[in-house]
Amino acid sequence: MSSRRDVLSFAILGVLGDGPQHGYELRKSLTTILGPFRALSYGSLYPALKRMYTARLIEEESLTPATQSNAPVLSGKRARIVYAITAEGKEVFGEWANQPGPEAWEDEGFAAHLAFFSATEARTRLRILEGRRSRLEERVDVLRDSLTRSKERVDAYTLQLQQHGLEGAEREVRWLTELIDQEKVTQER
Repeated sequence: MSSRRDVLSFAILGVLGDGPQHGYELRKSLTTILGPFRALSYGSLYPALKRMYTARLIEEESLTPATQSNAPVLSGKRARIVYAITAEGKEVFGEWANQPGPEAWEDEGFAAHLAFFSATEARTRLRILEGRRSRLEERVDVLRDSLTRSKERVDAYTLQLQQHGLEGAEREVRWLTELIDQEKVTQER
């Protein structure tokens, strides 16, 4: 999982793991899970669905009239394709969800992994959380150093932006520490 495109594919598999959906529902579900601030256009979604269909990770389960869904009725009664995850797609998703490597610690990968932590083994969840915290602690060190060195060379607005970035990274480290502690308690039971 090295690109944003890969993260989207795995998020689609995760959503379809809960049941078949057509494109409109899928986009809505992905926006809910991954957050409203991560723009997901149909121009990204449908090419991903096509790639995944070609790779046999998903299938077109059936066609439903647009008027039978909860989606807004479009002009004419266009049919909607319903997508479902295949057995191969479930296997690929399971492998991805339980892969704790560096890709899972980066911003894009971490958000997608966290969204589907219920499909992740407990030990792997802990490794991903610890890896993410380590990555953020490195970022905090770099931001602190940068802020210290640039105080005299940059304007007040740039300093505020750097301070904001540092505070956000420190806040995420604290949050991750809480999640790690909770995960350890849960695993001890």
